[in-house]
Amino acid sequence: MRRESTGSLFGGADEPEWRDEADSSAGADAPLAERMRPRSLEEYVGQEHLVGEGRLIRRLVEGGGPLPSLIFWGGPGAGKTTLARLVAGPSGARFVQLSAVLSGVKELREAVAEARARRSRGVRTVLFIDEIHRYNKSQQDALLQAVEDGTVILIGATTENPSFEVNSALLSRSRVVTLNPLTPEDVAAILRRALTDPERGLGSLRPTLDDAELERLAKASGGDARVALTALETAVLATPTAADGTRPVEAETLAEALGRARYAYDKGGEDHYNLASALIKSLRNSDADAALYWLARLIEGGADPVFIARRLCILASEDVGLADPQAIVQASAAAQIVQMIGLPEGLYPLSQATIYLAHAPKSNAIKRAYFAAAADAAATAREPVPLHLRNAVTSLMKASGYGQGYRYVHDDPNARGEMACLPESLAGRVYIEPGEARNARDRS
Repeated sequence: MRRESTGSLFGGADEPEWRDEADSSAGADAPLAERMRPRSLEEYVGQEHLVGEGRLIRRLVEGGGPLPSLIFWGGPGAGKTTLARLVAGPSGARFVQLSAVLSGVKELREAVAEARARRSRGVRTVLFIDEIHRYNKSQQDALLQAVEDGTVILIGATTENPSFEVNSALLSRSRVVTLNPLTPEDVAAILRRALTDPERGLGSLRPTLDDAELERLAKASGGDARVALTALETAVLATPTAADGTRPVEAETLAEALGRARYAYDKGGEDHYNLASALIKSLRNSDADAALYWLARLIEGGADPVFIARRLCILASEDVGLADPQAIVQASAAAQIVQMIGLPEGLYPLSQATIYLAHAPKSNAIKRAYFAAAADAAATAREPVPLHLRNAVTSLMKASGYGQGYRYVHDDPNARGEMACLPESLAGRVYIEPGEARNARDRS
């Protein structure tokens, strides 16, 4: 699906004429989040580091100079699409919007061909691609030449880290602009405007909402204005009109409207790994409260409990290890139980293992020991196994000296300290201090 406009986005004679989809001035039947989309920087809330006086976006909007290709990176509902429209408006270029979810190489090539034809007539094209990270490498490659030669001015929007999801060649031709999550105060301001605006907002329905509930909704939205506005609209429409003509929205209705949308979480996205990283780092730091919080964020956001259990098992050996050998028992037991019973009951063994691991003494001796041994193994990969450690399974091997000098420790206890088991070049090398293993035995 593609839509285009010409001229300014700020109303008047140059109001954009959309093709295939609704006008940017959304109709009364459009979702509240679309109706309330800012039409100018004066209406835009948040991202002061971009739209404040003298900042990048304001300079682009007010300067009227050449528009560079841009990649807007930020969470859902942070204002990426709106900024794209605001930036493109004053340029006088044709605005063409594609969704990477709904389009492919065919649509890209058509858009570029039309842009090239317009350029021959002296009309530039801003090609806005929403969710650009959804395009695969070949689809992104299809844009390179058009961006390189100026056929299109690319504005991409992505919720994922462009370093991982956008081709380096495309990144080198664009400027990455990072949008921060909206603050609760920003979202609250947007909600208040929607409540009172009688034309584009909900003002004509005369909704009433306690300030504390509005602020709670703003905070629960996680910096996503779209989530907050959608929940607000749902709650207002679900509230019957009172005798005085108002719609008093109750806290329970608002909570039901918000539902699980408060968890801005994508199982396959960067947030998934950021939350997992926060859990592991909190456990490593022995902060049980923080670890439980991040565990809850993962579980309530819909993370695979087996994934969580695997991470706990890794930490139990990597960061606790011989300091408390029972840690890996707790983690592996939780993993087995979770596989048997799943969620929601699986949250209990996961929480138990999380608390245990947070309070367990920490040691990375196993990690240090292994990688020290691995470094030596790489450096001496061609070193032969000492003859006395080889297994002599044939008469030729015995004649060649295989197994000669080997001392069976059960019959010869002194072999433990006297028989070398490392290659000669590594004689005396220590990877794990004797105290570590002894302490582990004492705790078992």
